[in-house]
Amino acid sequence: MKYTKFNFMMSVLGIIIYITDLIVDIWVSVRFFHEEQYVFGVLTVSFMLFGTLVVQCFSYSWFKTDLKKAGQESQHYFLLLHFLQGGIFTRYWFALKKGYHVAFKYSNKTDNFIEEQIDPHKEAIDRMTDLSMLRLFETYMEGCPQLVLQLYIFLEHGQANFSQYAAIMVSCCAISWATVDFQVALRKSLPDKNLLNGLCPKLTYLFYKLFTLLSWMLSIVLLFFLNVNIALCLLLFLWFLGILWAFKNQTQFCVSMSMEFLYRIVVGFILLFTFFNIKGQNTKCPMSCYYIVRVLVTLGILIVLWLCPLSIFNSDYFISISVVIALTFLLGIIFLIVYYGTLHPKRSKEMKPDEIDGKPVQIDCRMKYFLME
Repeated sequence: MKYTKFNFMMSVLGIIIYITDLIVDIWVSVRFFHEEQYVFGVLTVSFMLFGTLVVQCFSYSWFKTDLKKAGQESQHYFLLLHFLQGGIFTRYWFALKKGYHVAFKYSNKTDNFIEEQIDPHKEAIDRMTDLSMLRLFETYMEGCPQLVLQLYIFLEHGQANFSQYAAIMVSCCAISWATVDFQVALRKSLPDKNLLNGLCPKLTYLFYKLFTLLSWMLSIVLLFFLNVNIALCLLLFLWFLGILWAFKNQTQFCVSMSMEFLYRIVVGFILLFTFFNIKGQNTKCPMSCYYIVRVLVTLGILIVLWLCPLSIFNSDYFISISVVIALTFLLGIIFLIVYYGTLHPKRSKEMKPDEIDGKPVQIDCRMKYFLME
């Protein structure tokens, strides 16, 4: 398991996408307020704050846990940095600094290799995996609601300004990157998991997630046009079911009960948009049930809209949107079947800790309790 120069370049690309997404969100919110569209402006800022506050909580909690494991006291300036919403950038600084050293300067033939208690490659990979998961949280808690909002505005007016087009494109890129990057990073960080290698499996996995997500978002947007209260009640109900599912599975991701409770709330929210395996177990039956429910809800929304047509859409426009929803969902399911049928990295049996050249293999990683698939 090596942290390579390619991994480092992907880490740099990751922070570029993260910063670009942040700048575009700020740009769009400022434009909304400037155009006196205060509701959209407040919603945009609220989604940003919601996502970043949750991420800062997890980041600081992980810093405290890691320092405690290392026998060090919690640093107060870490708390200040996270309070100022700088936790992600702090992690990027440490991760890129370590990654650069490992990828460009570190050699396995150094004299102190056997003496080192921590494998530098494993340390660099774990730091980037932590970042990947934090980006995943923020993407689904901030990026997905933002994308729903931008699609709503676009469909309502039939056109959008450049900032809104940019927001839609960047949100799609951020969601795509965060989803695939985390799956790759997670499997790389766990010695008992096969790697997600090759361009074809990654693209298939990406298209499966992206198409099913786009179909669901368009369905939600149409439901918001029909009745905002009904749409909110449906989303809150599905969120509640997701939280119940997390409690039923008795997730053990966090050290403290308070953070575990927050984690289960986040799990429920992510399940609003996509399915994932929260404990690394066989999920054939839960996944089938999840997408069967998705089909039924989507069909229900389309049928209701056919029976109660919206005045803002003409029939041709609504037919086009319905076709897009159906096709994207169908394509997403096809890519899902192809991915899990032929391209999914088969799990190897969990390996027992062994020693190689006098150095213990490290398998202790918080990500072993979370596996998105």
